[in-house]
Amino acid sequence: VQLQASGGGLVQAGGSLRLSCAASGRTVNRDTVAWFRQTPGKERNFVAALFRTGYSPDYAESVKGRFTISRDNAKNTMYLQMSNLRPEDTAVYYCATSPSVIRSTLASQTAYHYWGQGTQVTVSS
Repeated sequence: VQLQASGGGLVQAGGSLRLSCAASGRTVNRDTVAWFRQTPGKERNFVAALFRTGYSPDYAESVKGRFTISRDNAKNTMYLQMSNLRPEDTAVYYCATSPSVIRSTLASQTAYHYWGQGTQVTVSS
């Protein structure tokens, strides 16, 4: 599986961005899909995940109410809509998928088999 993340950029605080992550090589429609982010010198942190169809999405507390994760099965693509962005949201954002995530572990990066290359999001104050 190859995951191609896109949509990052420079935005002012309060603005919005939509990240996309297109999968190729296999369908990820039944996978758990997730977004993580990382700043220099720090660990990669969980942002949001969609476990399976029928389950509500999961979000890190810091992004609840501002970010929305979604997927388009027809396009084999996942998205992260980010609104009301803050300078502390600045990071490299990574998409990830796995067909075998246990729900209690979906916030752990070790639960995911496939990773995108990352896309930079910079929020200016």
